[in-house]
Amino acid sequence: MADVDTTRWLDPAEDRAWRGWLAMNELVRSQIARDLLADSGLSDPDYMVLVHLSEADGRRIRLTDLAARLNWSKSRLSHQLDRMQARGLVRREECPSDARGTFAVLAAGGLAEIERAAPKHVASVRRHLIDVLDTDQLGQLTAIAERVVGHLDAPSPCSDSLAAPGKAGMATPR
Repeated sequence: MADVDTTRWLDPAEDRAWRGWLAMNELVRSQIARDLLADSGLSDPDYMVLVHLSEADGRRIRLTDLAARLNWSKSRLSHQLDRMQARGLVRREECPSDARGTFAVLAAGGLAEIERAAPKHVASVRRHLIDVLDTDQLGQLTAIAERVVGHLDAPSPCSDSLAAPGKAGMATPR
Protein backbone atom coordinates (compact mmCIF):
# COMPACT_ATOMS: atom_id res chain seq x y z
CA MET A 1 0.00 0.00 0.00
CA ALA A 2 1.32 3.43 -0.93
CA ASP A 3 2.42 5.60 1.93
CA VAL A 4 0.02 8.55 2.25
CA ASP A 5 2.95 10.93 2.69
CA THR A 6 4.49 9.91 -0.67
CA THR A 7 1.31 9.53 -2.71
CA ARG A 8 1.21 11.74 -5.81
CA TRP A 9 -2.40 12.88 -5.52
CA LEU A 10 -4.14 14.04 -8.66
CA ASP A 11 -4.09 17.75 -9.20
CA PRO A 12 -7.37 19.40 -10.27
CA ALA A 13 -6.68 19.02 -14.00
CA GLU A 14 -5.68 15.35 -13.62
CA ASP A 15 -8.69 14.65 -11.41
CA ARG A 16 -10.99 16.31 -13.95
CA ALA A 17 -9.50 14.18 -16.76
CA TRP A 18 -9.82 10.97 -14.73
CA ARG A 19 -13.40 11.61 -13.66
CA GLY A 20 -14.34 12.79 -17.14
CA TRP A 21 -12.98 9.60 -18.66
CA LEU A 22 -14.85 7.49 -16.08
CA ALA A 23 -18.14 9.24 -16.77
CA MET A 24 -17.66 9.22 -20.56
CA ASN A 25 -16.73 5.54 -20.62
CA GLU A 26 -19.72 4.50 -18.52
CA LEU A 27 -22.26 6.72 -20.27
CA VAL A 28 -21.16 5.91 -23.84
CA ARG A 29 -20.86 2.16 -23.28
CA SER A 30 -24.18 2.00 -21.41
CA GLN A 31 -26.06 3.99 -24.05
CA ILE A 32 -24.64 1.97 -26.94
CA ALA A 33 -25.46 -1.27 -25.09
CA ARG A 34 -29.05 -0.06 -24.46
CA ASP A 35 -29.42 0.87 -28.13
CA LEU A 36 -28.03 -2.50 -29.20
CA LEU A 37 -30.44 -4.42 -26.98
CA ALA A 38 -33.43 -2.32 -28.08
CA ASP A 39 -32.52 -2.45 -31.78
CA SER A 40 -31.47 -6.10 -32.08
CA GLY A 41 -32.18 -8.01 -28.87
CA LEU A 42 -28.44 -8.71 -28.55
CA SER A 43 -26.56 -7.93 -25.38
CA ASP A 44 -23.18 -6.21 -25.51
CA PRO A 45 -21.40 -9.51 -24.65
CA ASP A 46 -23.38 -11.31 -27.39
CA TYR A 47 -22.31 -8.69 -29.90
CA MET A 48 -18.67 -8.74 -28.82
CA VAL A 49 -18.47 -12.52 -29.29
CA LEU A 50 -20.24 -12.34 -32.65
CA VAL A 51 -17.92 -9.59 -33.90
CA HIS A 52 -14.78 -11.53 -33.04
CA LEU A 53 -16.12 -14.69 -34.65
CA SER A 54 -17.36 -12.86 -37.76
CA GLU A 55 -13.92 -11.29 -38.25
CA ALA A 56 -11.91 -14.49 -37.64
CA ASP A 57 -10.55 -16.71 -40.38
CA GLY A 58 -13.11 -19.42 -41.01
CA ARG A 59 -15.38 -17.64 -38.52
CA ARG A 60 -13.90 -19.75 -35.74
CA ILE A 61 -11.55 -19.09 -32.82
CA ARG A 62 -10.07 -21.35 -30.15
CA LEU A 63 -11.83 -20.71 -26.86
CA THR A 64 -8.59 -19.75 -25.10
CA ASP A 65 -7.81 -17.19 -27.80
CA LEU A 66 -11.35 -15.77 -27.74
CA ALA A 67 -11.25 -15.41 -23.96
CA ALA A 68 -7.92 -13.56 -24.26
CA ARG A 69 -9.24 -11.25 -27.01
CA LEU A 70 -12.26 -10.38 -24.89
CA ASN A 71 -10.21 -10.15 -21.68
CA TRP A 72 -12.67 -12.59 -20.08
CA SER A 73 -12.15 -15.60 -17.84
CA LYS A 74 -12.64 -19.03 -19.41
CA SER A 75 -15.63 -19.51 -17.13
CA ARG A 76 -17.31 -16.28 -18.22
CA LEU A 77 -16.77 -17.16 -21.87
CA SER A 78 -18.11 -20.67 -21.36
CA HIS A 79 -21.32 -19.39 -19.75
CA GLN A 80 -21.77 -16.77 -22.48
CA LEU A 81 -21.26 -19.37 -25.21
CA ASP A 82 -23.75 -21.72 -23.51
CA ARG A 83 -26.42 -19.00 -23.68
CA MET A 84 -25.58 -18.12 -27.27
CA GLN A 85 -25.41 -21.76 -28.36
CA ALA A 86 -28.91 -22.37 -26.95
CA ARG A 87 -30.13 -19.54 -29.23
CA GLY A 88 -28.38 -20.93 -32.32
CA LEU A 89 -25.84 -18.09 -32.58
CA VAL A 90 -22.66 -20.11 -32.08
CA ARG A 91 -21.53 -23.69 -31.77
CA ARG A 92 -18.49 -25.45 -30.35
CA GLU A 93 -16.23 -27.78 -32.32
CA GLU A 94 -13.44 -29.95 -31.06
CA CYS A 95 -9.96 -29.18 -32.37
CA PRO A 96 -8.85 -32.07 -34.58
CA SER A 97 -5.14 -31.53 -33.82
CA ASP A 98 -5.51 -31.04 -30.04
CA ALA A 99 -7.93 -33.17 -28.02
CA ARG A 100 -7.99 -30.51 -25.29
CA GLY A 101 -8.77 -27.64 -27.65
CA THR A 102 -12.20 -26.39 -28.61
CA PHE A 103 -13.28 -23.81 -31.15
CA ALA A 104 -16.14 -21.34 -30.92
CA VAL A 105 -17.73 -21.18 -34.37
CA LEU A 106 -20.14 -18.61 -35.74
CA ALA A 107 -23.39 -20.39 -36.59
CA ALA A 108 -25.59 -19.32 -39.49
CA GLY A 109 -28.02 -17.81 -36.99
CA GLY A 110 -25.23 -15.77 -35.42
CA LEU A 111 -24.07 -14.48 -38.79
CA ALA A 112 -27.62 -13.44 -39.66
CA GLU A 113 -28.01 -11.67 -36.29
CA ILE A 114 -24.79 -9.68 -36.53
CA GLU A 115 -25.49 -8.70 -40.12
CA ARG A 116 -28.91 -7.46 -38.99
CA ALA A 117 -27.57 -5.68 -35.87
CA ALA A 118 -24.39 -4.10 -37.26
CA PRO A 119 -25.91 -1.17 -39.21
CA LYS A 120 -27.88 0.09 -36.20
CA HIS A 121 -24.95 -0.58 -33.87
CA VAL A 122 -22.56 1.50 -35.96
CA ALA A 123 -25.21 4.23 -36.15
CA SER A 124 -25.32 4.25 -32.34
CA VAL A 125 -21.52 4.36 -32.11
CA ARG A 126 -21.54 7.31 -34.51
CA ARG A 127 -24.39 9.11 -32.73
CA HIS A 128 -22.93 8.80 -29.25
CA LEU A 129 -19.18 9.10 -29.91
CA ILE A 130 -17.72 9.43 -33.41
CA ASP A 131 -19.94 12.23 -34.74
CA VAL A 132 -19.71 14.16 -31.44
CA LEU A 133 -15.98 14.71 -32.13
CA ASP A 134 -14.30 16.67 -34.88
CA THR A 135 -11.50 15.13 -36.95
CA ASP A 136 -8.73 16.44 -34.66
CA GLN A 137 -10.49 15.21 -31.52
CA LEU A 138 -11.06 11.79 -33.05
CA GLY A 139 -7.35 11.58 -33.90
CA GLN A 140 -6.46 12.61 -30.35
CA LEU A 141 -8.82 10.02 -28.89
CA THR A 142 -7.30 7.34 -31.09
CA ALA A 143 -3.75 8.32 -30.09
CA ILE A 144 -4.67 8.38 -26.40
CA ALA A 145 -6.42 5.01 -26.55
CA GLU A 146 -3.52 3.37 -28.41
CA ARG A 147 -0.95 4.82 -25.99
CA VAL A 148 -2.82 3.63 -22.87
CA VAL A 149 -3.54 0.20 -24.35
CA GLY A 150 0.11 -0.08 -25.42
CA HIS A 151 1.25 0.87 -21.91
CA LEU A 152 -0.92 -1.90 -20.46
CA ASP A 153 0.46 -4.30 -23.08
CA ALA A 154 -3.02 -5.62 -23.73
CA PRO A 155 -4.25 -6.49 -27.19
CA SER A 156 -6.77 -3.92 -28.32
CA PRO A 157 -10.08 -5.41 -29.45
CA CYS A 158 -10.11 -2.85 -32.22
CA SER A 159 -6.42 -2.63 -33.15
CA ASP A 160 -7.08 -4.09 -36.61
CA SER A 161 -9.90 -1.64 -37.22
CA LEU A 162 -7.72 1.29 -36.18
CA ALA A 163 -5.02 0.22 -38.61
CA ALA A 164 -7.39 -0.38 -41.52
CA PRO A 165 -9.06 2.79 -42.81
CA GLY A 166 -12.74 2.34 -43.49
CA LYS A 167 -13.12 -0.80 -41.40
CA ALA A 168 -15.55 -0.33 -38.55
CA GLY A 169 -14.16 -3.14 -36.36
CA MET A 170 -16.47 -3.69 -33.40
CA ALA A 171 -19.40 -2.19 -35.24
CA THR A 172 -19.40 -4.18 -38.46
CA PRO A 173 -19.02 -7.89 -39.25
CA ARG A 174 -17.04 -8.98 -42.22
